[in-house]
Amino acid sequence: MALTGRAALLALLGTLVVLFAPRPGAAVAGVALLLLALVVVDLLLAAGVRPLRFTRSGDRLVRLGESATVELVVENPGPRRARGVLRDAWPPSAGAGPRHLPLDVPPGERRRLTMTLTPTRRGDREAVTVTVRTLGPLGIAGRQGSHRVPWSVRVLPPFLSRKHLPAKLSRLRELEGQHPSMVRGQGTEFDSLREYVVGDDVRSIDWRATARRNDVVVRTWRPERDRRVLIVLDTGRTSAGRVGTAPVPPAGPRDGSGGRYGAAATVPGWPRLDWSMDAALLLAALAARAGDRVDFLAYDRAVRAWVSGAGRTDLLSSLVNSMAPLEAELVEADSAGMVAAVLARAKRRCLVVVLTDLNSASLEEGLLPMLPQLSSRHLVLLAAVSDPQVAAMATGRGTPELVYDAAAAEHQNVDRRRITARLRRQGVEVVDATPEQIAPALADAYLALKAAGRL
Repeated sequence: MALTGRAALLALLGTLVVLFAPRPGAAVAGVALLLLALVVVDLLLAAGVRPLRFTRSGDRLVRLGESATVELVVENPGPRRARGVLRDAWPPSAGAGPRHLPLDVPPGERRRLTMTLTPTRRGDREAVTVTVRTLGPLGIAGRQGSHRVPWSVRVLPPFLSRKHLPAKLSRLRELEGQHPSMVRGQGTEFDSLREYVVGDDVRSIDWRATARRNDVVVRTWRPERDRRVLIVLDTGRTSAGRVGTAPVPPAGPRDGSGGRYGAAATVPGWPRLDWSMDAALLLAALAARAGDRVDFLAYDRAVRAWVSGAGRTDLLSSLVNSMAPLEAELVEADSAGMVAAVLARAKRRCLVVVLTDLNSASLEEGLLPMLPQLSSRHLVLLAAVSDPQVAAMATGRGTPELVYDAAAAEHQNVDRRRITARLRRQGVEVVDATPEQIAPALADAYLALKAAGRL
């Protein structure tokens, strides 16, 4: 049972009657009995809540910063008109609206209600309950109940660094045809025919071409240009820290690449994990266009996600779906387990891109001792998101507090430079950039490795 504001208003009017009545005691009893009778009549005439049937339809996927539509169909199989209000409850981060929906379903009919979700966080957002309050004809009281109507919407990473992709693809096209290779061997991709010279492998002789000519002709081969790129995302505690500001795609019309026109808004900072995901998506898109095979591993103390063997057309879809439910775990990452997982999955030499943080204490006790084992078999590139607030603190002067903050910030910067130099001495490529620059910087490092023939 639920009472409305009309019941409170009638009770207030009843108090005025009691104040001016010659016999207050009898007036109180009369007003109470009258109000109770009205409530009982309204409850008896209100439509039942339990018989109502609900079904859902609508979007299952949405990018962070965009809106999804979920429709709720309410069917009334009962004999009375279901009139009242409905609340479709979702987690606060789902951004569901409107909060309350008017309900008016005649007997034997159904009505379609629409909810709009504008999520503020990545991941799976699931509907909680549908609460319905049906009112009687007087609008004084009604029946209330809740139903479980399951539905989930997966909020995908927004891939804001997509705007850098055309420029990086242009640079990649410049490298095509000029790609030096440091891999020895004849390769497997046919290049051209030429005359046989002493020392050529007789197995490369093209007998059909030789029959058409007076000279012996051999096939020449190009070394394979496509390589394997394994992106490793550290989901340990260091990835939970929020840095920079979190840009949100505007709700404008879509452009040809699936993005939207217009300027983006900003909200308080993303976790390092989300910035790393954005950089990983740009690198994956670029490497796939280059013909490289891209695999993805998310790890802290266990494998949180693994994507392998995805084709060029469905790679990004597979990545964003696997990234969407990932959250930073507040535990120290198991570096030994991460390296073991990489070595178990990458049998051939490849580029291993580790997206983590340049935290000197964490690296020195965890990943750094394991790197020789990894770099002896693979080319390793470590990418980290720096905190722009630390750089701003390092310039602080004027008061003792600001000078102290500047000293602490400079001490952290020295630690990052020291650990970066140590990593490079071990043959590890390092990219250390601000949140807004980490994605294009990582893509540039990949292109530089391509241009140098190291991939």
